[in-house]
Amino acid sequence: MVKKILVSQPKPTSDKSPYFDIEKKYGVQIVFRPFIKVESLTPREFRAQKITILDHTAVIFTSRHAIDHFFNLCKEMRIVIPEDMKYFCITETVALYIQKYVQYRKRKVFFGTTGKINDLLPQMVKHKTEKFFMPVSDVHTSDIEELMASKNLALTEGVMYRTVSNDFAEGEPFDYDMLIFFSPSGIASLLKNFPNFKQDKIAIGTFGTNTAKAAKDAGLTVNLEAPTPQFASITAALADYVKHVNA
Repeated sequence: MVKKILVSQPKPTSDKSPYFDIEKKYGVQIVFRPFIKVESLTPREFRAQKITILDHTAVIFTSRHAIDHFFNLCKEMRIVIPEDMKYFCITETVALYIQKYVQYRKRKVFFGTTGKINDLLPQMVKHKTEKFFMPVSDVHTSDIEELMASKNLALTEGVMYRTVSNDFAEGEPFDYDMLIFFSPSGIASLLKNFPNFKQDKIAIGTFGTNTAKAAKDAGLTVNLEAPTPQFASITAALADYVKHVNA
């Protein structure tokens, strides 16, 4: 029986989230409590990479996190971003978020439609004389760097933020029947917070193959995985799981 579920993500901002439908329909309690959080590097840590942002003429953003940390760190370092800086964003949603920091003008903001860098590449190739800068996390792959190098595009990657464990406070309750994870970092944080964690009857759900692998590598039993051919989203998979387990 599943009564209390921990979802390791921030609480949805919309009342129309499928999570709330699951609560009402199946009478369960869902608690939103991230196991990880993202924090900016300090100006000193960024400067140690010996990157001069103003040497670049275009910035690539793969997430809203990247936008926040880029502009906030630039402000801390008193770097004034020139008006003619171009921005290449993974999706329109990410592109529109730039308005929080600079005036949005279509002639200097470009975005893809699928959320994949390959979709954005043709637009960057059209601007092949630009010197691209991309803010990244401390944990990242070299896929984009290699892809751009194959098109002879000049890219500098700079670490501007990192993922850290969002530690549980002493005495903070941990009385869940089910835990839902979205990244290997979340699994690592669970084991950091609870080195002697015993799964026992706690069900574990994961989103993404890397998250499922990290859980299994840690000796955990994964009771629910998404996406699958049957369930594209974690909420659809969770609804089905709760329905059958609580039947």
